[in-house]
Amino acid sequence: MFKIFAELKQNGAVAAYNSFDNDSYTFELSEEDGRIRGLFKAKTDMELSKLVLSTEQVFSEDDLFFANGYQAWTTSREFSRSDSLHGMTKMSKISKLTTEMAMASGDYHFAEYGKIGRFHSYTYCYFRKKGSREITLYGSKSERQGFTVFSVDMNEGEFTVGKDVEGLTLTAGQEYEMFDIAVISGEFDRVFDRYFFDFMDVKKPKIRHLAGYTSWYNYFQKIDENIILRDLDGMDRAKEEVSIFQIDDGYESAVGDWLLVDEKKFPHGMKYIADKIHGKGYKAGIWLAPFNAQRSSRMLKKHPDWVICDEKTGKKILGCAGWGGAYTFDIYNAEFRDYLKKVFDTVFDRWGYDMVKLDFLYSQCIQPRGGKTRGEIMCDAADLLRELCGDKLILGCGVPLGACMGVFDACRIGCDASSVFGDSILDKLKLNNETPSSPNAINNAIFRSHLDGRAFCNDPDVFFLRNTNIKYNHEQKLLLGKINAICGNVLFVSDNAGDYDEETVKHLTDFFKDKDYRVLSAEYESRDIIRLDFAENGTEKSLEFNIKTGKSNIADCL
Repeated sequence: MFKIFAELKQNGAVAAYNSFDNDSYTFELSEEDGRIRGLFKAKTDMELSKLVLSTEQVFSEDDLFFANGYQAWTTSREFSRSDSLHGMTKMSKISKLTTEMAMASGDYHFAEYGKIGRFHSYTYCYFRKKGSREITLYGSKSERQGFTVFSVDMNEGEFTVGKDVEGLTLTAGQEYEMFDIAVISGEFDRVFDRYFFDFMDVKKPKIRHLAGYTSWYNYFQKIDENIILRDLDGMDRAKEEVSIFQIDDGYESAVGDWLLVDEKKFPHGMKYIADKIHGKGYKAGIWLAPFNAQRSSRMLKKHPDWVICDEKTGKKILGCAGWGGAYTFDIYNAEFRDYLKKVFDTVFDRWGYDMVKLDFLYSQCIQPRGGKTRGEIMCDAADLLRELCGDKLILGCGVPLGACMGVFDACRIGCDASSVFGDSILDKLKLNNETPSSPNAINNAIFRSHLDGRAFCNDPDVFFLRNTNIKYNHEQKLLLGKINAICGNVLFVSDNAGDYDEETVKHLTDFFKDKDYRVLSAEYESRDIIRLDFAENGTEKSLEFNIKTGKSNIADCL
């Protein structure tokens, strides 16, 4: 039996209600046939800020709750009542700028973190008993009405289903579907098949497997034509398993100026590079952060009126922490939409690229605006990108996943892997749950593996086999590569494979192979130890490892 809590503003005053029918609204709740539906009917003009359904639920020490993080990079895993997940760190609060940068990529300005046994999950969640493959899933049909947030307090015995309705404006007489949620119990894989294919009516991704190269994790923005063509030739070492070669950040003169290629770095232009990639028989991919513009970009200086601003203060909103801080252009600005169309038409039709990796997408919905919720804005943004890209491949990154399920072809499911395994400088300076971290990337690859081939094709991020510009031991490299191959089907390295010895080439080829992997079970056996049971081409294997140190039985699983 659910209780309701609603908070809204009408006639300039804030009001709170815990009833289903009152002078301001009627909320019709139905629970039948494994489905929860909720229809909100406004009786007056209002702006909603909160709507939550809550019920009592008893949790034992064996109960686990899967929490899907806010966006692609955010920590996502199963939690027990003794666990906790902290939000922004002390390091993020050393200055106003670090706080603003840390808040930008997550939900820290409107969600709660840090309490033992208390967790929240976006779009879907599930409950499971330790050691069991049976789950009970709660999953939203659409995030267009606002992000659906499932929360538990495992020690206080409460389960809540909420809608992120902040900023939503309704007029008297308007009806608004708040919830359409499936409740499905059963064996793990069957439950997710029913949720995505039957309830959400998502079509299987049109790609099943991609393997190849991306430039970012070896050179970052320090790429040029010579480096790219050298590394393209290097992939000849595993040519039979390579299907894609992607250019990442660094080809453009500034983020936001996508059509102004840095001519010193790429004197022959980007079509020349795509032609060289196609000459090898691979798909050509290229990176963009389509909504963002760094402070020095020409587009920002020319079109400051395109930038999303705080509706109360009129100040530009920092959209992401990258490049020393960048702003976000508004998709509801007609001129910006025209510019984006020109960008994608150029990338696909003139330059000849087959796939775009679209990054930092969460920045578009950093604040509700124009009477729309964050979820509606993000869904509109994903649909716009699909429209502009047509039938070309989209690899999403830094995006709330519920908005792109069934829309994008592939998507990142974790944060960036770090070039240091374990306690890197980034780990010590960690600002939030989206900071680059190889342990966190591994965690997400495993616990979001159920999305692969259902919501989209999973990109667990890069793995490393090179010996330079990296701090991994041999065991850690093989562990990351194997987990990526088991849990995802977009597999990238950033290495110059031309430098590999023959043994390393064999590992690369093996990880790139399109094998029949199936995750059978995954569980934290203790604070840092994960056991991953999987099938590889019909053979069952078990991988046990320390997520902090990389110590494992990987040799038994190759």
